[in-house]
Amino acid sequence: MQRFKVKGKRQIVFKIQNLKSKIKNGKGLIYALVTVFTCLLLTCNFSLAATAEAKHYTELQLPPLPEIKLPKYERFVLQNGLVVYLMEDHELPLVNGTAFVRTGNRLESQQKVGLAGFTGAVMRTGGTKKHSPDQLNEILEQRAAAVETSIGEASGHASFDALSEDLETVFGLFAEVLRSPVFAQEKLDLAKTQAKGGIARRNDNPDGIARREFKKLIYGKDSPYARTIEYATVDQVSREDLLNFYQQYFYPNNMILGIVGDFDAKKMRSLVQAKLGDWNRNSNIAKPKLPNVLPANTGGVFFVNQPQLTQSSVLLGHLGGRFDNPDYAALDVLNGVLNGFGGRLFNELRSRQGLAYSVYGQWSPRYDYPGIFIAGGETRSDATVQFIKALQAEIKRIQTQRVTAKELAYAKESTLNSFVFNFQDPNQTLSRLIRYEYYGYPADFLFRYQKAVAATTAADVQRVARKYLKPEKLVTLVVGNQTAIQPPLTQLAAQVTAIDVTIPGSQPQVKN
Repeated sequence: MQRFKVKGKRQIVFKIQNLKSKIKNGKGLIYALVTVFTCLLLTCNFSLAATAEAKHYTELQLPPLPEIKLPKYERFVLQNGLVVYLMEDHELPLVNGTAFVRTGNRLESQQKVGLAGFTGAVMRTGGTKKHSPDQLNEILEQRAAAVETSIGEASGHASFDALSEDLETVFGLFAEVLRSPVFAQEKLDLAKTQAKGGIARRNDNPDGIARREFKKLIYGKDSPYARTIEYATVDQVSREDLLNFYQQYFYPNNMILGIVGDFDAKKMRSLVQAKLGDWNRNSNIAKPKLPNVLPANTGGVFFVNQPQLTQSSVLLGHLGGRFDNPDYAALDVLNGVLNGFGGRLFNELRSRQGLAYSVYGQWSPRYDYPGIFIAGGETRSDATVQFIKALQAEIKRIQTQRVTAKELAYAKESTLNSFVFNFQDPNQTLSRLIRYEYYGYPADFLFRYQKAVAATTAADVQRVARKYLKPEKLVTLVVGNQTAIQPPLTQLAAQVTAIDVTIPGSQPQVKN
């Protein structure tokens, strides 16, 4: 045993001597060891200091948020009326642009619902007078570029994305798609087939059913803001309809073009002039008359029976307002009091009563027509009535019980602290500026809103809650299993109106 120990000691001594020899021949190792030891010591000290000085998050002193300033941009108008915004951004060798066109599916006829969407899709997929669809796709794919078009509810869009070195080529194709689409018949046929497939599947999602039918209850089933595409309306749309719709709205003096990215503004201006400057304006084009909006229902309980469901999708609400309402900022603070972690609806319906995983209540305005005040969530079938009553109670409570200083601070700080995310990148900023001009809002609208939020008081929140929320006029929609909803919905109203969501017309064979 003793011999083993001696042998071990000799081995250790030998290793130490060997190590000393290596150290003499490599001073770098000494520096390395010293560095490692120093780092370990500093890390230990910092860890101890951090532990000793740790504070509760409420005690943290944060610096004020920096003032947000818009990036430099240029705005000009071509002689043909095309409004152009340019914003240079040289961080990456990329350029993208979007044209906003004054059109929208709210302007199509009731007999041809889907026409605007088909026009927006086939405008790109159908090729141009100079390039077939396949040629367009090949040129763009070779350059990792894109040109896309679409038409939504209140506007049309055409966009491009390109590397800086391919800008001239891609922008030329973008101009072609804008100015000379051919709307190939086979691409229209494909788009119509895909639309019919969407119609066939539209009742697969209970939330989708709820959103679709709720809009009809608020705006009316024939309103441009609520009507739905059907097999019959798809069959009514022809290629000639697409050409006529395009020729009615696509002119340079009816659009705003924004371009952001890695380019020289002077050269970009010349390129825009070369590709779009000789496009003839339409002097007779008039701003379209928007459809009148009135509430289709001012109360009532409605139900869509879906026997396969184990939970209910619930929506409550009534007609709302627009962004340019002077009380919009206070209404948005009201949204903050109701919603999110720590909001009244979350605390009461989810945390305290356990009625839903998610719940919300939102004053949701629109730019140029009334939006909706909408509240809702998903709950167990057997808790449906209780959930609705609790939601109604919270809507009434915010009218009668003034928000606390803590609730007000939480709502305002959440909004103001997230304000910076409205300007995350130049593209987002430019898009916002264009959208404001498109709808006739001042360029500094968002900054005015920011100041108004900061000035909102608890009294303001209670005032707008009393003025704009109408608990007695709430329209209630439930999508769920009728036999599993116990107690029944008749506890909410003597009359519960059933909604039939059967898809009109026979379902055709859907092609893949």
